[in-house]
Amino acid sequence: MDTKTNQKFLLSVIFLCLYMKTHVCLAADTITANQYLSGDQTIVSAGGVFELGFFKPVLKISDGNLLLFSKSKGSVWSTSATSSTTTSASGSVEAVLLDNGNLVLRADGSSASTKSEPLWQSFDHPADTWLPGSRIGFNKITKQQSQILTSWKNSEDPAPGLFSFELDPKQINSFIIQWNRSQQYWTSGPWDENSDKFRWDPEMTLNDVFNYSYVTNENESYFTYSLYDPKRISRCVMYTSGQIQQLTWLETTSPRQWNLFWSKPKVYAFCGPFSTYNEQSLPLCSCLMGFEPESHRDWSLQDYSGGCSRKTTLQCGNATGTEDRFLEMPSMSLPASVEDKHSSIAYAKQCTSICLSNCFCIAYAYSSTAGCSIWTGDLFGLKQLAPDDGDGRTLYIRLAASEFKNPKSHKRSLVIATVSATAGLLTIIFCYFLWKKTWGKGRKYGAGGGKNDAGLPLYRLRRILAATNNFSEANKLGEGGFGPVYKGILPELQEVAIKRLSKKSGQGHEEFMNELKLIAKLQHTNLVRLLGCCIEKEEMILIYEYMPNRSLDKFLFDPLEKTELDWGKRFRIIEGIAQGLLYIHKYSRLKIIHRDLKASNVLLDGSMNPKISDFGMARIFGMNQTEANTNRVVGTYGYMSPEYALYGHFSEKLDVFSFGVLLLEIVSGKKNASFYRFENSRTLAGWAWELWKEGRGMEVIDESAREACEPHEALKCMHVGFLCVQEDPADRPTMSSVFLMLQGNEAASLPLSKEPAFSMHRNHPRAAVGIPAVTSFSNNEITVSIPEGR
Repeated sequence: MDTKTNQKFLLSVIFLCLYMKTHVCLAADTITANQYLSGDQTIVSAGGVFELGFFKPVLKISDGNLLLFSKSKGSVWSTSATSSTTTSASGSVEAVLLDNGNLVLRADGSSASTKSEPLWQSFDHPADTWLPGSRIGFNKITKQQSQILTSWKNSEDPAPGLFSFELDPKQINSFIIQWNRSQQYWTSGPWDENSDKFRWDPEMTLNDVFNYSYVTNENESYFTYSLYDPKRISRCVMYTSGQIQQLTWLETTSPRQWNLFWSKPKVYAFCGPFSTYNEQSLPLCSCLMGFEPESHRDWSLQDYSGGCSRKTTLQCGNATGTEDRFLEMPSMSLPASVEDKHSSIAYAKQCTSICLSNCFCIAYAYSSTAGCSIWTGDLFGLKQLAPDDGDGRTLYIRLAASEFKNPKSHKRSLVIATVSATAGLLTIIFCYFLWKKTWGKGRKYGAGGGKNDAGLPLYRLRRILAATNNFSEANKLGEGGFGPVYKGILPELQEVAIKRLSKKSGQGHEEFMNELKLIAKLQHTNLVRLLGCCIEKEEMILIYEYMPNRSLDKFLFDPLEKTELDWGKRFRIIEGIAQGLLYIHKYSRLKIIHRDLKASNVLLDGSMNPKISDFGMARIFGMNQTEANTNRVVGTYGYMSPEYALYGHFSEKLDVFSFGVLLLEIVSGKKNASFYRFENSRTLAGWAWELWKEGRGMEVIDESAREACEPHEALKCMHVGFLCVQEDPADRPTMSSVFLMLQGNEAASLPLSKEPAFSMHRNHPRAAVGIPAVTSFSNNEITVSIPEGR
């Protein structure tokens, strides 16, 4: 093993963990010459923030250096520190784990405040993790990267993997992500010193949590970052997927967990070269036509990074007389970096000719506005988009002609296939009616068990009837717009919630299938988990995990039950709902707009953790889509934003508005709908806004939680709620910003809020708002659909 690999090996196997575990610990935070670290032994930083240990090797000090020994006692790595202060006497140095996560080799007895440089430090040799205070840098003297992040080989093997996060050697004030240290597929763009942002990815720095700094001099250039709040804990990780993620530690949630703050790039090349990523299918990655998995890789094991290679060599340059052809791939995201651009090309055929005449050209795309784009080398970052995704383009992949069937043979095969398919279809129809007449009674789709297209278990109706005691009233938990919900106990003694579509429901098959498709693909601790379904004898049933504490509204609006919701629980519920919305808006495989967020659609588990439910009205957005319109406005009055209720226009800002209303309900314990009971009354937000303006914000807080609440935290939540329910969608924050505001310590740093939407009296002369008089509303239990948008 060479020195460079050895360094990566050491720093990959070190565990830098949060919070102490049950291990045998050496004295304090230090390894001296008379000690070594092995097995379950660890050292812990002075403040108890970081803990260091190993999988199996032994770490000790020898001859003034840190040495790592294998199980067989052979040396596999050394710090190789050289300094005038280092002597052959190993007792003159010590290794110390600092509270910032840096493992430092220094002269014995020196301290962190000593100005002299350490003999060696782990911050100079990062593996896959970038901690605050460490650097990602480039050495101008050697013209080489001095600090980079390198992914693990896979989730189980910490050896160096295929992906790296480093500075761009051509433009060293930019970050790049590379595959195999050779193929760049993402860049942050250059650092703008005037705005302290990355030009092409400002989201990385648009926050009040991380403070990025770029330093450059004649010897080196590097980026580092710190935290505005020193008590916050964060790390940046280069994952085996090819994605860089910034994570923050949530100490106040239950359970405590890492929260994804941002990830880059949004569409990433973790499928490897010549493969395409499709979030609607499993496996997620597949080879392009004419390509096969590299080294016969098994993608069912979720190991996508190796990509694909050609089955047949291109004919360009060979005297075969056969010309290469192009595979048309519509609705694709284009490869990350364009090699050549011909903006003056006026026709697609010209673009085809240019690519064919260049033996290195392997793909092209053409549009009348962007002209002709040419790619050479491996293709990365391909993603199959939905047909209606506005960002989709047609990409033409170059293949050997032999990969395409002979046109005449293909036409003949097509005729045969059509005739066969027609005959087969008639046979199937005949058999279906015969089956339905003789055996089909009570054996419709779903009755036999197995799984459906969403990969969910299918339950027989007789199992559902047995679990709910034939849908008895005693087992009924409640009823919503979809229909009644029952508690059930399956034969394996698992408690479940069973939602049964009512024949009288305004919702139907479309909403049922929508919820089935969406929730099956969403996995988050703050989203309710769908366990299975049943479609039999005209019954449409969904089976969920059971939430023993029912829905939030049952506690929030009941004079007796609300005493169970102290301020600590209310704030955790607010945070949890925010995390769930942030996930579906930004970090899930599908970008989802819920469209019906309200107290009755937030369920509470045994520990009072919130879980968002009821995705029957939800809509899927393309990852780069920001807004849409509908002629069918659905949702619940009081939680709808003005632009949606009036015009059918919706975006993620609709969910933000609903969250703002819900947040104010949680803080105040008052139902928004109750403010519609009197002709001259206002909304909950309007009532709270008036008290807020008069400096009486504390009066908004529910009396049952007011005395024991944290005033600054409660007032901060109210402020965030007002920001969310502003009339103009552009004025409302995103859920990313909302989450940051809730996590921040200073309410004074929040932006000023304008007057909430719908806050004025109905007979107020403020006609510019354009809100029509509405005389009937659904209550908090029922979801309504308005047939036509106004």
